[in-house]
Amino acid sequence: MAGELEKREKQRRRLSLAPPSPPARFFDLQLFAEGDDKTEEATPHRLREARKRGQVMKSMELNAALNMAAMTFFLLLYWPFMQEGIMAMLQHYLRVLPVEVAAAGEFPVILVMRLSLLHFMKLVLPCLLAAFLIGFVANVMQVGFLVSTEALKPQLNRLNPVEGFKRIFSRRSLFELVKSVLKVVIFALICYFYLRGRLEPMLLLLGQETRVTAGLLGNVLVGLAFRVAAVFFLLAILDFIYQRYEYLKNLKMSRREIKDEYKQLEGDPYVRSRLRERQRALARERSIARVPEATVVVTNPTALAVALRYKEQEDGAPLVLAKGAGILAARIRELAQAYGIPVVQDPPLARLLYREVEIGAEIPVELYQAVAEILAMVYHLQEKGRQRRHRTL
Repeated sequence: MAGELEKREKQRRRLSLAPPSPPARFFDLQLFAEGDDKTEEATPHRLREARKRGQVMKSMELNAALNMAAMTFFLLLYWPFMQEGIMAMLQHYLRVLPVEVAAAGEFPVILVMRLSLLHFMKLVLPCLLAAFLIGFVANVMQVGFLVSTEALKPQLNRLNPVEGFKRIFSRRSLFELVKSVLKVVIFALICYFYLRGRLEPMLLLLGQETRVTAGLLGNVLVGLAFRVAAVFFLLAILDFIYQRYEYLKNLKMSRREIKDEYKQLEGDPYVRSRLRERQRALARERSIARVPEATVVVTNPTALAVALRYKEQEDGAPLVLAKGAGILAARIRELAQAYGIPVVQDPPLARLLYREVEIGAEIPVELYQAVAEILAMVYHLQEKGRQRRHRTL
């Protein structure tokens, strides 16, 4: 028992003298080796996919500024016609309609409603059409012609109250709030200082004719509209720059995402290399099948083999039917011997043909002389063989 207690006491002392264990590592730095931070600019493919989803760079302030300026010009041009229409409508209600009511003996409610709607459409419909066309052109100028139904699809995450609070109290919402307050303050100051300078002429309108009053008020309103539109344009340009910055920032990618996209579009490099190797193997097999058509096989003598064909009536120049190195070269030589095709050893020419000429292509002009000498030798040997066989017979 005493020995066991002594052993435990020694163990306790060793543990007390041991150095403290290193603190636990809460993060593995290797997890960050791939670069998950979105620091890379969006690729063209990502921009195209975002556009398909309806996620485009657009400034609503620029649309509003264009609408305001264009509608101001339109109303300047359209105002004389609108004025004539209003005068004609008033004359009809004040002169013609009472006579019709007196003749009918009762007030024609349906007729009055129909006439009111007709006059209203004549006066307002051109303004509505102009506003629609201006808005359409303003959107097309920014994003081009785009039809996307992605925004109409139901999104369950929008029902999440936590995500809703995040959107409400986000940096973008704060920016929109500041921008709206700033617009109200700026436009209020513009209206105040402009109208204060026109207050005295407007007070002199008391007792003046209606046409004079309308003319002066129209000039004041047009001047105010152009000043507001000019400031609106300045704010819209600043908003456009900010929206473009936010749009590109939200579409930024990490290096891992770029790699994944590249693999998705181009395929895995390992798979693509295997496919290319398979394609080359199939091409070699097809070329081996054409060796029996060859006129001569040029070798290195064992490392390389190139099968050439030249038919005077068909080929403009000698063609490379097949070529190979190592085992493939041995296979070409075996087929040549089996089909009685001459095999000529010319290492320099074999290396040039193997390196410079693709399968199925004609040899280059600079090799004409060397190949012609080999073909002449082959034809000479074939002629001698035929003569020998003829003498034997």
